[in-house]
Parts: sequence; C-alpha cells; structure tokens
Amino acid sequence: MAKFRKIGILTSGGDAPGMNAAIRAITRKALDEGVEVMGILGGYSGLIKDRIIPLTPRSVSNIIERGGTMLYSDRCAEFKTEAGMAKALRVCHEQSIDAIIAIGGDGTFRGATDLTNHGIPSIGIPGTIDNDITATELTIGFDTALNTCLRMIDDLRDTAESHARCIITEIMGNGCGLLALYTGIAAGAISIAIPEIPFDLDYACQKIANARAVGKRGMIAICSEKLPELDGVPFTDSYAAEIQQRTDVCTRINRLGHIIRGGNPTLRDRMTASQMGVEAVNSLLEGRSNVVMCVNESRISAVDINFALALDRMYKGKLKDGDLEGFTSYQIAQMKARCEFRRAKIARLYQMSYDICM
Repeated sequence: MAKFRKIGILTSGGDAPGMNAAIRAITRKALDEGVEVMGILGGYSGLIKDRIIPLTPRSVSNIIERGGTMLYSDRCAEFKTEAGMAKALRVCHEQSIDAIIAIGGDGTFRGATDLTNHGIPSIGIPGTIDNDITATELTIGFDTALNTCLRMIDDLRDTAESHARCIITEIMGNGCGLLALYTGIAAGAISIAIPEIPFDLDYACQKIANARAVGKRGMIAICSEKLPELDGVPFTDSYAAEIQQRTDVCTRINRLGHIIRGGNPTLRDRMTASQMGVEAVNSLLEGRSNVVMCVNESRISAVDINFALALDRMYKGKLKDGDLEGFTSYQIAQMKARCEFRRAKIARLYQMSYDICM
C-alpha cells in the first residue's frame, strides 16, 4: 500500500448536497488508516492562500445531513496559471500534504490532473447537481436536486389547477437536460424541453390545446435552462408566449434557480457520497491517482481522469484537435459506446415522457 502521512480535501465549483457526507467519509476512513486529514477552505483558491484546517472525527460530526459544503467552494482562475500552481505546490509542501481528494465537476478534475502532473497525487469525486459528468451515471447532489425540484413543482401544480393555468418551470442543468427530464417525468409534465432532443413547438402547443379541450385545468411544462433562443427571445419566455397565443391557456413562468442546490441530502446522495469517499481513500492507499470515482451499473470504480475529461468533451461535441492523442483505439471505441449509451437512454426516457404525460 502507498504511504501517505497527510492528505487534503477540497470542494470546488458549484456546491451540491452530499458534499459534506463525502468529506466526512474521507476524513474518517483516512484517519482510521493512520493518515492525517486537512480541510482546504474555498477550493483551489484556498489551497493557494493556505486556508487550511485540520479535520478530526469530531469536526466532521453532524455534517452528513447538511447541504452545501463545510469547506466552502470557489472558482479560481489563478490556479490555472503557472504562478498559481507554484503557490499551491508550495503550500502543499509547507503543510506536508502528500495527496488531495477534490470534490466537484469537470473543472475540479482538471485541477486534480494538474496537481498530479506536478507531483501531488490527486483523486476526483463527482459532486454536481447537474449529473453532467459523462463517465458516471450518478453524481453527488443529483438525487437531492431532483427531489427538491419535484417538491416545488408539486406545490406549483396546486396553483395551476386552481387557476386553470399552464406553469412553465425552468430548471438548472448547465447545458445538461437530465434534471429537467427526470423531474418532468416524475411531475407528470405535459411537455419537456431539454438540450439533447429537438423540441417540437407545434406538437407541444397542440398537446396543451387538446388537454384543455377535454377538460384538463392545471398543466406543468418543464424547460431546461440555456436552451437556444427562439427568434431572438429566451426559450422559456418565447414558449410561454406561444402557448398563450396558440391555445389561449393562461401561462406563467417559474424559474427555480439556485434553490435546488441547497437542502438536506437524500439517503441516496448520502450513501453515494459516503461510498465514493471511502473508495477514494482506498484508491490512494492502493497507489492510484489521477482518477475519478464513478458509479456505473450500480458499482463504484476508478476511471482515469484524462479518459473522463476526453469522454465528456466527446459527448458534448467539444473535442479539439489532439484531445484523443494518447488513447488507444479500444479506449476511443469505449468513449463512443458510452456516448451512444447515454444518448439512447435520454431518447428512450424522452419518448416515454410523451407517451405517458397527457
């Protein structure tokens, strides 16, 4: 087993319910293995500024049920520079930090790779409500965000029914439609608009008109954020205007916004975070680094961060020349298969939503 005297934990990017559960699991597992643990406050920015505290079994008590992150979070442009990296490395050496576990999204993983390349073994844990990391089927925070969305939409339905309105609810996702898609299906939405599937405006409006014609009063329509504008108007606003004009159904807009990042994590997020935290420590002690902990087919495994980042760019259509250099033809085929699997899954769920939401 690899020998580590002291490891650091940081959370970076958008906060997600369950991050505290991961911090707790990492801390207690590492201490149980005889490794000291340091909490880095404010992500990579905190590493550069030496904002570091020791973590003990007691300091991580009673945080498993709390949303947000006790280590706080930040986005740090300075860390991407050579000068910023030099400061971070100096702090690691001064604090005797041998390795780092970083919890966050793809930007967090790029930072972990940079640290590994500069001699500080690092491991990533996916914490983001958007579930937009292609290498894993599940990220910490996604399940809680879904339940928060669903709870609020259930409340909105009361008003929609009372006033015979269609309420369009816009949901975060950072360019990924899974939050909107899952929530829409579970909430019984009459239409769902997500970036991954072309939206049929005519069909959606006709469906709403038909539902009203047979006596349906309240309706919920779901839109993911950052959809392409319609005739120069933000998608959600344009869609609301089209429904009002074409169907004469009174239509209102509700944007859930950042509230869905907060709240106590669900059992599933607490379990996922705890398991990923323990496996991250195990991976370090077994000599692995520059990997991200992923959930696929209900099992947690370590995936090379470079593979995960390239896969993510492939899925999102952001590959640049040279991004696939160094990967074998088999690995590239794996990436393509993974992309196709994810697209096919979303397509099936989207079709199902139209089959059952009337």
